[in-house]
Amino acid sequence: MAYTVKEIFYSLQGEGAHTGRPAIFCRFTGCNLWNGREDSRKAADCQFCDTDFIGTDGNFGGKYTAEALAKQLLALWPLDSSQQPFCVLTGGEPAMQFDEPLKAALHALNFDIAMETNGTLALKAQPDWLCVSPKGKNALALTAGDELKLIYPQPMHEAPPESFAKMAFTHFYLQPIDGLAKDYRADCVAYCLANPQWKLSLQTHKLLGIE
Repeated sequence: MAYTVKEIFYSLQGEGAHTGRPAIFCRFTGCNLWNGREDSRKAADCQFCDTDFIGTDGNFGGKYTAEALAKQLLALWPLDSSQQPFCVLTGGEPAMQFDEPLKAALHALNFDIAMETNGTLALKAQPDWLCVSPKGKNALALTAGDELKLIYPQPMHEAPPESFAKMAFTHFYLQPIDGLAKDYRADCVAYCLANPQWKLSLQTHKLLGIE
């Protein structure tokens, strides 16, 4: 299988349980909830995505075999580091492409594999760390994992936190929706204080001005 990648970059994880951890990000092309084109956003199953996942024109974008992609990711990890290399598979929707051959190629190079998915697709392979980020009213195929990270509040009052609270996740994060006229950080703080199951997640990479 050829894996189609928008971009690969090395940065700090900005959100959720691994906030602040150095990571190699692999952004796959394509998503099952939106084609990425602005002219179709209003009709999409997810209408608030803030990510460009069309094409292969980003840094190190292209089509890869499993082994070539794993080697490209490792090439961005500091050479003299004694720490296990950590990668975050994102998109778009990485569950459309991540599979057992890629998992094996990454594990062969000692990668710790994390994935952030919208949770609507069954996995072809299980990552080492699974973060599910529900989008709107779309039904989840994945109702258990390491981390559930909910963008809040979602348009039309869809995806209320209480509808996920009994699912089998270890961590529950509430993250203020970005790009709207109102700043929803105070709303997220208030909800977390009233419902201590939930922890606050901020997009610290944006606060720091890094990728």
